[in-house]
Amino acid sequence: MPAPTGRHHFAFYSMRWASDMIRIDDILDAVRSYHSDADLDAIRKAYVFSAKVHLGQTRLSGDPYMTHLLEVAYILTRLHMDVPTVVTGLLHDTLEDTLTTEEELRELFGPEVAAMVDGVTKIGKYAFRTSEERQAENFRKMLLAMARDLRVIMIKLADRLHNMRTLAHQAEKARLRIAGETRDIYAPLANRLGISWIKSELEDLAFAYLEPDEYQLLADKIAQQQAERDTYVTRVKQRLETLLAEHKINGLVQGRLKHLYSIHNKMVLQQLEYEQVHDVIAFRIVVPSLPDCYAMLGVIHSCWKPVAGRFKDYVAMPKANMYQSLHTTVMGPGGQRMEVQIRTDEMHRIAEEGIAAHWQYKEGGGSSRNGDMARFSWLRGLLEWQQELKDSSEFMNTVKVELFPEEVYVFTPNGDVKELPKDSTPVDFAYSVHSDIGHHCTGAKVNGRLVPLKTILRNGDSIEVMTSPNQTPSKDWLRFVKSSKARNRIRYWVKEQERQRSLEIGKEILEKDLRKYNYSFNRAFALDSMEKTLADLGLKSTEDLLAAIGYGKLTSGQVLNRLLPEGDRKSVTKPGRLTKVLEKIRKKPTGAVRVQGMDDIMVRFAKCCKPLAGDPIVGFISRGKGVTVHVSDCPHVLETDPARRIDVTWDTGKESSRPATIKIYSNDQKGMLANLSSAVSQCEANIIRANAFSTAEGRGVFSFEVEVRDLDHLKRVMDVIRKVKGVHKVERVLFGQ
Repeated sequence: MPAPTGRHHFAFYSMRWASDMIRIDDILDAVRSYHSDADLDAIRKAYVFSAKVHLGQTRLSGDPYMTHLLEVAYILTRLHMDVPTVVTGLLHDTLEDTLTTEEELRELFGPEVAAMVDGVTKIGKYAFRTSEERQAENFRKMLLAMARDLRVIMIKLADRLHNMRTLAHQAEKARLRIAGETRDIYAPLANRLGISWIKSELEDLAFAYLEPDEYQLLADKIAQQQAERDTYVTRVKQRLETLLAEHKINGLVQGRLKHLYSIHNKMVLQQLEYEQVHDVIAFRIVVPSLPDCYAMLGVIHSCWKPVAGRFKDYVAMPKANMYQSLHTTVMGPGGQRMEVQIRTDEMHRIAEEGIAAHWQYKEGGGSSRNGDMARFSWLRGLLEWQQELKDSSEFMNTVKVELFPEEVYVFTPNGDVKELPKDSTPVDFAYSVHSDIGHHCTGAKVNGRLVPLKTILRNGDSIEVMTSPNQTPSKDWLRFVKSSKARNRIRYWVKEQERQRSLEIGKEILEKDLRKYNYSFNRAFALDSMEKTLADLGLKSTEDLLAAIGYGKLTSGQVLNRLLPEGDRKSVTKPGRLTKVLEKIRKKPTGAVRVQGMDDIMVRFAKCCKPLAGDPIVGFISRGKGVTVHVSDCPHVLETDPARRIDVTWDTGKESSRPATIKIYSNDQKGMLANLSSAVSQCEANIIRANAFSTAEGRGVFSFEVEVRDLDHLKRVMDVIRKVKGVHKVERVLFGQ
């Protein structure tokens, strides 16, 4: 296919095409125009080096390979990129296409440039293999996440833009693949970064190759109306300039045809013919200040009737990519719809250059950090501001964090991209593919190498999972998996296995005890009293009953006393083996806790949270260990099987002493330990254990384990300690913190 015709619609971008042959002096002049004291020698050095290592290499067009590198560097100057980025533009293919090493680049051009060249090289190795929308979004996110330095993405966009401009020289299959990738990945990426002119040009170029017939048909229709449209634009532009002058606003007016792909998209989405698309012409008014924007909006609406529902205030509500402007559609001269955009100079720069406008603005000075964060609200939560930023180099050197810090993007063996939480492992990946693969996962290869299942995955890793039908999930996996899907599937499997085991144990216990009364299991469960027994015990099914016995929440005696007729219940002299196991853990409770439905079960208190009378509590049944009492929000109990939790309450009729740990922060002064000990004694509490140390800042930190009656008693102890001279803070230590 020949290069796209109908280039008139690209005139708005004022871009140089490859045929214009960029020279190194053009690049130096461009950098000098926005950065007067730039280190131009570094750019000259990169040009000489690149020309040397690429000597003899040509492009498919037959042009020297150096023409591509000069074009990329020149596109970067359009974005007002800093010197290291322009240098990298000249060097970006040296690692991939020459014998140059990263160490050599680091020695000649410094670690900053070497790292960026390496970043561009790595991104270039990944190919997008599907047009599915979600995969495209994941791939875009992965590219952003991989490029810890945002300048790498800018260089890659410049590289892709020039490759698209010269795509006609590729074979047809390659043209379609590259154009599809450009439409699905790189144009939206440019849009996300707010660089509107690159986004528009990439979309139009991709459109020309992916749908050449539709492209040419639309271009021809537009060309047929060229003269009429030029007259209309001139007429409206003059009217707008007159309105600016009448209201003493010093503004600039531009008139343009919307780019082809946006017109085509509108025709497809709204099922319109070209003749039915009315607002194909857009006018832009650039004014000095924000009040001028709204003033000019009022003037336009008083001059032409606005179209209902077609006003957008992106100034008050900026787009996610930082774009700000007022948009309105009005019925212009001749009853023709036209869109008018109104913005300030700064908004216009941001609309054209996106994130690149930020470091340009920084170099110009006069920006406050608060203003930056308001203007770049989309970066909030994505970029970590490390310090006040003074120039472009400092901005891009400090902002080298992932745009998606809570996610990691990895490849399946088929080349699809999977989105996982940060610090995910091969087990998380396996469950993201399918639950059965996760359940039977035995090992994994990351980038072709065998790794442990708890290995943390990195952006761009390629994962292959090995499975075995004999493998089952391990409870230990819960210690390192990060995704909710993996965690839930593993917990569910473990819970089901524990339930099945409890059903078996419960049935075995009940069968043995039923034999003492000359009852078979089936005969007992067929009794009419079974339904009432389940209702009395708050259970829904016989399975729940067996599981409760197996867990230890119920005893077989509690069940049989309700289930069997009174005349059939006889004294038993020889308990079964499993009944003996449960009897071992039974004794009269020694603590001030009541266990729901049980008066003779052993109770112990969890060491992880050390509950006190007055704390909200919950019990957890451990087979063979009775009931362990935890504070209700203890992280350890929240991770347990809910089926093994049981309601417990404090027995207010009984008193008991329990240990509690408190931490005290104070001045490091003589006699402090004695004063604190005295305060505890005043409250009739006992110090079981004490630890103290001094910090480098001259503060004292004390940790006391005290014996108190209940939560109120502990609060009184802490209140008295707070009144000790020199004490700054007193807190209870919970959950092993």
